[in-house]
Amino acid sequence: MAARGIFITFEGIDGSGKSTQARMLADLLRQAGHDVMLTREPGGSPGAEDIRRLVLEGDPDRWSAETEILLFTAARRDHLEKTIEPALAAGKVVISDRFVDSTRLYQGITRGDLRGVVDQLHMMMIGREADLTFVIDMDPGTGLARARSRQGGEERFEDFGEGLQAQLRDGFLELAAEFPARCKVIDGDRDPQVVAAEIAGIVRAHLG
Repeated sequence: MAARGIFITFEGIDGSGKSTQARMLADLLRQAGHDVMLTREPGGSPGAEDIRRLVLEGDPDRWSAETEILLFTAARRDHLEKTIEPALAAGKVVISDRFVDSTRLYQGITRGDLRGVVDQLHMMMIGREADLTFVIDMDPGTGLARARSRQGGEERFEDFGEGLQAQLRDGFLELAAEFPARCKVIDGDRDPQVVAAEIAGIVRAHLG
């Protein structure tokens, strides 16, 4: 690998299996001898994890879209400073379960025409995209059922229902078409091992 690492992100609707695939890829790359940092958003650093609890727990109408954008950007900045950039500088493969593409959709599009605000804040405060993004595509109803079956306390977006999940699915596919150089759409409605094998092949080719 080059001295600087590679930044890989996983995106998709709730319950699409992206978290599972991120973990599987991290395990596979470690077995192959790569130094891997597996992280997530919102979160991935102590300060960002504090913000995660604010935005993902409690009443789904607790925050306005504008407030959420600011909170997520603050969490991402701390995540970038404390986790992502140090790991990349050390030559690690950084794999993140979600990054800015989720904010572009969850706050920037589905809750109002605020995509431009998200992009402006991202340019000012973050200033980078992933090197490679996997968009795990999944039927909205199936994904929502999977997400709700987890029965966790973080139901901030699942509570908006299947209509939002369908809107998000369309949005992720549109984002993949907008950023074709880094985004790879993966059919998540298959056995996880089959999905993981396809992802692994793409990553191996990217690593050279």
